[in-house]
Amino acid sequence: MATTIELDSDEALVLLDFALRFAETDELKILHRAEKVALWNFGCLLEKQSLELFDEAYRELLDAARERLAPSDPDAT
Repeated sequence: MATTIELDSDEALVLLDFALRFAETDELKILHRAEKVALWNFGCLLEKQSLELFDEAYRELLDAARERLAPSDPDAT
């Protein structure tokens, strides 16, 4: 199931730069207050979309999602 999140252009630009910097440095570090604000806003939008957050099996659902995204056995995909 897909989830659609709408960001304004400022949030999108700031989060893109944050993600690109992480991809280049492998370090998650807030360099500007706007990055923290954009991440908070993004988190709020995700919370509104994620019913799993309130599911009793949240931990199991999270573990399964993580395994699908990055399998423990890289040869499994």
